[in-house]
Amino acid sequence: MAWVAQGRICPAHMTVYIIKMPYEWSPHKQDAPTWELSLWPYRSLLKRDFVLFFGATALVVSLPMIVLVGSFVIWGILPFFLIMLWALWAALQHSYKSGTVLETFTATNETVTLVRRNPKGPDQTWQANRYWAQVHLHPKGGPVENYLTLRGGDREVEIGAFLDVSERLKLYGELRQALRSDHTE
Repeated sequence: MAWVAQGRICPAHMTVYIIKMPYEWSPHKQDAPTWELSLWPYRSLLKRDFVLFFGATALVVSLPMIVLVGSFVIWGILPFFLIMLWALWAALQHSYKSGTVLETFTATNETVTLVRRNPKGPDQTWQANRYWAQVHLHPKGGPVENYLTLRGGDREVEIGAFLDVSERLKLYGELRQALRSDHTE
C-alpha cells in the first residue's frame, strides 16, 4: 500500500483512508504546563469494530458446519469451533491490553517530564531541566530506523517506541520545533 500525506490509498479502489496520527498535542494553558504531548500505539482494530469482526469470523467459520446439522459429526467438530472462537477472543483481548501503553510528555517553564504508563508494572518517569532538554533522531544508529530519544542531563530515554518510521520522523520535527520555540520566547 502506498502512503499519501496521513492517509492510505487502496490500490484496488483508489480510495484514500485518512488515518489520525497516534499522538496529540494539548493547547497552551495559562496556569497549567506550557504544553503536553500524549502518545499511544496505533490500533488497527478499534473496540467498536471488535463485535463486527468477531461475529463475521464466527459466521464464516460456522457456514461449513450447516451441512452437518442433525448428524453426530457436528458434536465432534463443535468443541474445536468453540476453542477457536475462545482463542480468537483471548488473543484480541491480550492485544488490547498490551496496547494500553501511554506516554505523556509535559513541559513546564522549569522542567520537562516523560511518563510512560505500561500495561504491566509501574510507571516509568524521566525528568530534566527544560533548558537542557534535547530531542535526538538516530536515523541508522539505533535499534530501529529513526530511533527517537530525549536527553537531559546524563540520561537519555526513548520516546514513541511504538510509532512507525515515518511517524517518529514527523514527531521529531514537531518536538524539536516545540522545544526550540520555547527557548526563544
